[in-house]
This record gives sequence, structure tokens and C-alpha cells, in this order.
Amino acid sequence: MGLFKTNPFGHILFLKRWLIRLFGVMTHKRYRGFNELQIEGSEIIKALPETNVLFISNHQTYFADVVAMFHVFNASLKGRVDSIKNVGYLWHPKLNIYYVAAKETMKSGLLPRILAYAGAITVERTWRAKGEEIKRDVNPNDTENIKIALDDGWVITFPQGTTKPFKPIRKGTAHIIKQHKPIVVPIVIDGFRRSFDKKGLRMKKKGILQSFIIKEPLDIDYENETIDEIVEKIEFAIEQHPSFLKVIPAEELEAQEELNKKRQWDY
Repeated sequence: MGLFKTNPFGHILFLKRWLIRLFGVMTHKRYRGFNELQIEGSEIIKALPETNVLFISNHQTYFADVVAMFHVFNASLKGRVDSIKNVGYLWHPKLNIYYVAAKETMKSGLLPRILAYAGAITVERTWRAKGEEIKRDVNPNDTENIKIALDDGWVITFPQGTTKPFKPIRKGTAHIIKQHKPIVVPIVIDGFRRSFDKKGLRMKKKGILQSFIIKEPLDIDYENETIDEIVEKIEFAIEQHPSFLKVIPAEELEAQEELNKKRQWDY
């Protein structure tokens, strides 16, 4: 029966383990070879408990960000210090890592559907669907699935819900934090937007330094802090608060916007 053991979402762990190994080997050079991943704070990962940890991060590509996190988390747990040297750390990967992703994105093709098996918690966007602005209620099944994932392990979420920088934080993340009281670990990434296309599946440029900074868990008063206060705390933690725009030259912002346009390749 061990061969067919499943996680709470019915995924066979044997298959998930081999999927992580396979894609880990295939993608390793994207972060250590073609481009380099500069990591800070790996000691924080090793000190975390087995469950009820929520990672919050800014977002630059659909998939490359998450893949990098699988590499960094597993390397850190195997004793690598700010390094993903020697991909052998994926031979026994942590299998209870999940990531929140838009249902629409994960059903957009065969490869996303395969990647979803590695740990996606698919949710329906409440503000956008098929490129159109919408407004709908949160699906209670989505929030329940996030709770299940937190009870089982670690969850990665991108609270802006978009790869465009300095967009508002979705309040749903703050509600999850108040309700389930996870340890909240901020991550700030950079360089992925220059390295990959928008989906994070194709390399666009080699020789790019990608940064991956893991910060200390947030100090949150789950009972007394308001949703808006937690949202603001998230904005500062992942360096997406509007005040950060004041220290970024206008020329750089324009260059980022032009780069975003070029990254929208069709598949």
C-alpha cells in the first residue's frame, strides 16, 4: 500500500516524488548554470516547523518562481547554505509543499496540468477571468483547500495575484492569515522577469543574476491586527508597497513595462 500512498488531495506521493525529481533535474541549470540564483536566508527555511507555514512572495513569472522555491526549500532542508549546488537534494524532496495558482492558468495546457500535480492548489480568481475584469464571490472550496494544505505542510502564495509589479495585495491572503494563524515567511525575488518569458517556461536571456531573499517570519498579532494592517505589512515585507516606487527611477519602471510587453509570447 505504501507505493500508492496519497496526500489529502488524492495525489499519489510516489508519482509526485518522481515528478519533482524529473523537473528538478530539467530546470536546475536555469538557476545554476545558464543563470545564477543568489540566495539569502536559507537558515530560516531549516528552522521552520513541518506544517502551517505560509510563504508570501512578489511574483514575476507563472512557473519559474515556484520552481525556484522548490529548489531552494529542498536544498536548504538538506543542509545547503544559500546554495542549490548538487541537485541530489531532490532525491528525497519535501512532498508537502503546495502553491496557490489560478485554476485558469493550471488548465491552460498539458504541461501546466502536469505541473499542477506537483502541488498546485487551484483557485478561481475573483477579479479576472479569460483576460476580462470580473467580480465574483470567493469559492469556499478554495479557502478550504488552502486550510487543508496548511494543515498538511507548507503553502506558497503570491498575494498580488499577478506578475505585474506594485499591484495591490489581495485581501484574501490577509483573511487566511487571520483565520489559520500560520507562520508567515516573506520572500523577495528579482531577475526572473529578465530571465524568462511571462509563463516562466522559456529562457529569454542567459547570464542573468536572479536574487532570492528569504526574510524572517512576520510578527503578526492574529487577534488584534485588522485585515488592512496585515495587508500593509505584507506590502512592505515583499517590497511591493507604493512607497518603494519613490526610490525606483522612472526609466527603470518604463523599461520593466516594455519588457513585460515583449514577454507575452503565445503558446
